[in-house]
Amino acid sequence: MADNAKPKVGFYSFSGCEGDLLTIIHCEDELLDIFAAVDVRSFRLASSDVHNDEPLDIAFVEGSITTNHHAALIKGIRERSALVVALGACASFGGPQSARLGYDDWEKRFKKIYGDAKLTVARAFESQPIDEFIKVDCYIPGCPIDKHQFFFALTRLIKGMPVEFPSFPVCAECKWNENECLLLKGELCLGPVTAGGCNSRCPNYNLPCVGCWGPTKEANVASEINLLKERNFSETDIVNKLRLFGGAAMVRRFADLLGIEPQGPLKKVRSKKEDKHKPIVTAEVKKVAVPKGTKTKPKTKVNAKTGKKR
Repeated sequence: MADNAKPKVGFYSFSGCEGDLLTIIHCEDELLDIFAAVDVRSFRLASSDVHNDEPLDIAFVEGSITTNHHAALIKGIRERSALVVALGACASFGGPQSARLGYDDWEKRFKKIYGDAKLTVARAFESQPIDEFIKVDCYIPGCPIDKHQFFFALTRLIKGMPVEFPSFPVCAECKWNENECLLLKGELCLGPVTAGGCNSRCPNYNLPCVGCWGPTKEANVASEINLLKERNFSETDIVNKLRLFGGAAMVRRFADLLGIEPQGPLKKVRSKKEDKHKPIVTAEVKKVAVPKGTKTKPKTKVNAKTGKKR
């Protein structure tokens, strides 16, 4: 690629509502700037002109993986992309459709809907986040994502820089916005264990946090469960709420607390050494092509914990 060529990017969606891609499309004031900064090769919601057989600098992926056809497609995207970015809760954690990951009762639930019908188009399975199938370089959480976090990530990624999102919980944003604590009002709020970045969007309107930004880096889920039990919430309601958007992230990190014995791939990543749940920091960023005149350093590696270059 020539030095003055714009980075080639693609936007893709799997099982989900496409709310994250709609968030980008609805950025009327900034949309032209986005398309001016990068060469968009595939974006179904924006154009029918797609190029699904060429290398990309960045692939933005929304939605969870639900069929063997999906799995093959996401692996193909990974093979031809320098960077893969998970957009939103479904791609990052599995989304609400993976709320029962680890219970190993998917076939029973599937048959309850479809019976013994023989499906020949694709083989379905429990919805899972994309990092169960491929390596993910960056996660942008949310349901849907916040457009400002997307702009921030896009700007840094095309310059070969690390992307770091807030590691504090939603509770911090609630304090800054001078919201009255909903936990003290007897609401089942997940603010203490949910990653910030949404500007406490739900509590601002007196609605309890549902955890759609995924668990914060240092989430104390045991304390949250005990706190909610003290307020007379049932264990079933608490666990269901924690898993609604937490999906794979909750199973990987807190399966014992949630009373789950994870099955399959999720079971293999529960040790601290193998934990793949890094929804807020990119551990390594590869250099991608950027417009001429932009100063970047190739093959920049960043320590995920300290943020220092090495």
